Amino acid sequence: MKNLKYIVLLTIAFLAVSCEDVVDIDLKTAEPKLVIDAPILWQKGTAGNEQMIKLTTTGDYYATTVPPASGATVFITDSNNNVFNFIENMQTGEYFCDNFIPVLNTDYELTVIYKNETYSAKETLKPAPSIDRIEQKNDGGFSGDEIEIKIFYNDDGATEDYYLSRYKTNFTAIPLYGWISDEFFQGNQIFGFYSHEDLKSGDTLDYSLLGISKTYYNYMNVLGGIVGGGGPFQTPPATLRGNVVNTTNFNNYALGYFNLSEMDSTRYIVE
Repeated sequence: MKNLKYIVLLTIAFLAVSCEDVVDIDLKTAEPKLVIDAPILWQKGTAGNEQMIKLTTTGDYYATTVPPASGATVFITDSNNNVFNFIENMQTGEYFCDNFIPVLNTDYELTVIYKNETYSAKETLKPAPSIDRIEQKNDGGFSGDEIEIKIFYNDDGATEDYYLSRYKTNFTAIPLYGWISDEFFQGNQIFGFYSHEDLKSGDTLDYSLLGISKTYYNYMNVLGGIVGGGGPFQTPPATLRGNVVNTTNFNNYALGYFNLSEMDSTRYIVE
């Protein structure tokens, strides 16, 4: 009986070793889609004239690089018919403009012409409040030994507002994002909150506060549910359409979002 047990165990071990062979699964590759990464950000206190839009395409599952979408025509038109052209840097898929004019609460339209198809998106440049102050608490968390950082800002009580917060520390590779509406904070003070078990004295926290539109806020809500709290620039595991429309071929839609935000930023050194 013992010998039978040994034979069974040896057979299982042999099968386990045999299963270590690498198996390549032949996945069906869909037609590449254009991905438009177009956040127009106006940092408070700057001219805001230098902006960049990045175009890529989707690739196959096993690809290790993101294919750039080179050779496109890219421009933004404001409500006064001013046209701001974005010129590609070499063949990187990165398109730059050095004469953009940001005006708060002004409507802008993005146009991208790629492979004889025209993509369009419209948005409004939303204002952001100024960061008021930062507070640090050293006895936070469930165990009372974590550092908590609060960044305060004041909401405009006369308007319906939506905000996007970006947190990036010196020890994390990917920023953390949060979004909020002023539905329950109308005209009051709001704070962004950051805590991490590895946060310690001497670390740096880079914080940015963006004003965003209601449609972008809704987009972020859906995106957050898909990626489980990831950032807005993390590739989602499911298709999520933004505000870009293919006016030439509606079914060949693009991914990504065209957003315009005023932004206030600060760097905090943990005490």
